[in-house]
Amino acid sequence: MPEDDIPPGAPGRRRWFAAIQPRTPWMPPPHVFQRARHLDAGGTPLPLLATKMQLTPGKITDAAPSADVSLLLQTIVTRGERVSDGTIIEAVSLPWFYILEEIKKNPKVVFEIPPEKWEEIVAGAYKAAKYDEVILTPRSGDRGRDVIAVRKGLFSVRIIDQVKRFNPSLLVDANDVRALLGVLQADQNASKAYLSTTSDFAPGIASDPFIKPFMPYRLELLNGENLLAKLHAIADGKDAEN
Repeated sequence: MPEDDIPPGAPGRRRWFAAIQPRTPWMPPPHVFQRARHLDAGGTPLPLLATKMQLTPGKITDAAPSADVSLLLQTIVTRGERVSDGTIIEAVSLPWFYILEEIKKNPKVVFEIPPEKWEEIVAGAYKAAKYDEVILTPRSGDRGRDVIAVRKGLFSVRIIDQVKRFNPSLLVDANDVRALLGVLQADQNASKAYLSTTSDFAPGIASDPFIKPFMPYRLELLNGENLLAKLHAIADGKDAEN
């Protein structure tokens, strides 16, 4: 039956109309392109992954369906040369922005992302925040550092970030934080350490006598809520405290 012959509001009108539409690629919000366009200082076009963010025939929806997160995770950042501490991150890919958009729509996506990919997401955040050098350390032999970010110039800093993708029921305990402080002391060039987790920290850590003296100028703890707030602020082009 031609679509014009189906009365407006009749049951099945939207289902019929959706079923005959071609598979149209969903386009990201304009700010995603505007931000990504300026992230690769070398002028090289950022990789654009051909995602599955398309309208599915026959599916009734008022908005684009969620992205296939597993596909997006394949290309979060652009890797460069290997150095002694790991691999240089040259640029942030568009899927980095897509994933954060998906998390906004469905926070449960956070726990579908493997730990090693969370390290890439955090590394991408430092690159998007315009750090001059970002290094993603290897999965083994990282010496307690998952990401190293360096800002050069008059106010040079070297940040080390340890990323823990924990489920909500698993809290980061004081021993984990003290271990990171040992890494901070051993890395004599490090200015500050972050411990970033998708979960939260055990009660009392902020008042621990061996931890409190280092906060917030040498050590900062980012729980899931604060980590996501920081990532979204960077993705939106807003100034985020680093």
